[in-house]
Amino acid sequence: MKTKLLTLVAFASIVLFYSCGGSTNANTYRSGDWELSMQSYTFHLFTVPEALDKTAELGLNFIEIYPGQRMGPEFNDAVFGYNLTLDQQDQLKELAASKNIKIISSSVWTANRDEWAQVFPFAKNMEMEFISAEPAREDWDVVESLANEYNIKVAVHNHPNENSYWKPEILLDYIRDRSSLIGSCADIGHYKRMSVDPIPALRELEGRLISFHFKDIAEPDSDGNFEDVVWGTGILNVKDILEELVRQNFKGYFTIEYEADWENNLPQIKESIEYYKTISESIL
Repeated sequence: MKTKLLTLVAFASIVLFYSCGGSTNANTYRSGDWELSMQSYTFHLFTVPEALDKTAELGLNFIEIYPGQRMGPEFNDAVFGYNLTLDQQDQLKELAASKNIKIISSSVWTANRDEWAQVFPFAKNMEMEFISAEPAREDWDVVESLANEYNIKVAVHNHPNENSYWKPEILLDYIRDRSSLIGSCADIGHYKRMSVDPIPALRELEGRLISFHFKDIAEPDSDGNFEDVVWGTGILNVKDILEELVRQNFKGYFTIEYEADWENNLPQIKESIEYYKTISESIL
């Protein structure tokens, strides 16, 4: 009787372990309300199906695909974007789902005014949660209206040039009084490239942070270029940034964009994921 009881207790413990997400599958990187996703530009030398394969190899379940990425022969050499046929869109969703990947967003859109009316229904049909974009200053009424109509979030990116929303003050000037669907896709590396300290920038954006293009970068080289490096080995104080986001109770995606070692950057990304896991598990 005692043996049977111990067996039942052990079985119940195993069931509880798996039901609480305690799977031994190391291919899932979740920490509370934080999710890792992949920015497909990291694999821009490859097609979208190849990028999905690489994302799956990394054990990630979410991807953000950039407009214009080659779809490959399986899609009649189309490129990713609103010109994909409805059949091709369904084919892509099915392909991603077969690899246990969801396309959560697309980035970075810098569309002309008349294109936004095609971008949003495309994002809706692809079942995206948001798009990352840098709308022209004069297009905000159009973009806000479409975001509300389709219930698609707009995460505003900050490319490192003075024509973009390169510092929080500029972005907030345009979105402060607009829909809560509009916020920031904060690229912490690009902030540093524009001499903006990431942590004070994120404090300014508190309540408007939707997602991140997450990375770490080295000290600038002799030409002033900041190269991407494995997270935790660069100058961005990744741990302090994550701790600030804990304070803000941020919930959302850390989209990996590794802009170096283009032909084979999986080893560096894997190291970055392990660093993220270690830090996030210690602070969450």
